Amino acid sequence: MKEENQPDPELYVDAFARGLAVIRAFDATHPVRSLAEVAETVGISRASARRLLGTLLHLGYVRTDVRGYCLSPKVMQLGYAFLSGLSFSEIVEHYVLDLAEKTNESCSVCVLDDVEVVYTARASTKKIISVNLAIGARLPAWATATGRVLLAGLDDARLGPALARCAQAELTHATRTDHARLADTIEEVRANGYAYTSGELDLGLTAIAVPLIDRHGRTVAAMNVAGHVQANSREHMLNHNLPLLRQAAQEINATLAARGIA
Repeated sequence: MKEENQPDPELYVDAFARGLAVIRAFDATHPVRSLAEVAETVGISRASARRLLGTLLHLGYVRTDVRGYCLSPKVMQLGYAFLSGLSFSEIVEHYVLDLAEKTNESCSVCVLDDVEVVYTARASTKKIISVNLAIGARLPAWATATGRVLLAGLDDARLGPALARCAQAELTHATRTDHARLADTIEEVRANGYAYTSGELDLGLTAIAVPLIDRHGRTVAAMNVAGHVQANSREHMLNHNLPLLRQAAQEINATLAARGIA
């Protein structure tokens, strides 16, 4: 009888499984490997590794030079069918959950609707403010980090009228209510590639956000990390959370480009 978790020998092709294992032997840390390294990593003989690499080389999924073997861009075709079937929300969901776990704070993805941000994905490790931030929740774009990133993604012809429509009520004593100052802030966001807010929407809340960009370089959404001001100094947000946020955004952007999302 077949042991639990063991493949059915009538439905399992060992050579194919080993070929996939060879592909997985290459990663960001080891983009180039020698024949011996591939064999050792996969746990197969050098003769088997040579045949498998030779097959992948013939099919165009692997390239070789004096340094050794490396994957070719053609290998991206293997994941394209899966990626092309995913919705935007499904793409970002994993990253939102992962980022919330890594930062131990809330992470969200928002899109712009006129001068409001709409939450399309969110993971929270703790309650940060009294406002209900379920999927579909709306907040003023001009007072939030995600909103400022999204406003910064507008061209000048659309940004001016959008800022003019912002009803800049003083939500807290720290809220920026001057249109000229807000316009300068948006320019800073464009230059820095991120937005940081503290106490403007809620006195206890600080947030940092970056853009999610399609293959044409257009901002399609914004992703943030938000938490209590007391637990997140500006230095912590910039030096710890921002690099994690940018890495997640970079991977999402690459997926959006692979899917051809416009």
